Amino acid sequence: MKRGRLEAFSDGVIAILITIMVLELKIPHGDGWAALEGLLPRLLTYILSFIYLGIYWNNHHHMLHLVDQVTGPILWANLHLLFWLSLVPLVTGWMGENHFAALPTAFYGVVLLLAAIAYYLLQMTIIAGQGADSRLKAAVSRDLKGKVSPIIYAAAVFVAPYRPWAANALYVLVAAMWLVPDRRIERHLTAGG
Repeated sequence: MKRGRLEAFSDGVIAILITIMVLELKIPHGDGWAALEGLLPRLLTYILSFIYLGIYWNNHHHMLHLVDQVTGPILWANLHLLFWLSLVPLVTGWMGENHFAALPTAFYGVVLLLAAIAYYLLQMTIIAGQGADSRLKAAVSRDLKGKVSPIIYAAAVFVAPYRPWAANALYVLVAAMWLVPDRRIERHLTAGG
């Protein structure tokens, strides 16, 4: 199978997840700043989750440009990633609704950690399917952000029960690290690799 169907399906799922999240935001009652106060935790959580889904979409898009043939294991690894991403609206709403309370904040991190692991597994599945001359392996040979991110997520999950604000700061830190798109694949494609 060519990658087009996999890309289209993944794009559709991510678009639906973003739509679900924005539909969960309630319209404020009133026209003053006070009406926005109650919405602020949900809005901040939505913004962070929107950024995360955008990061995954962007990097997934770039990664799939190095895939010529989609195999069964790649399909399953991609579904595994989409499963964890599909939980982002749930934990986003829970954390925002409860004003960054400890347990929802910890579960938010668990979902981010498992999505990061799933992305790594998808990347490794693609590399394994491409063999020794994997174009993706050449493009992502050193992946510091990919190795550090799960460690930061795990630390955030650990501190969330004690300091939810610190856990959220760590989630923002990882998002900031990834906000600048990973250019390694683009460089590899333009170099003709």
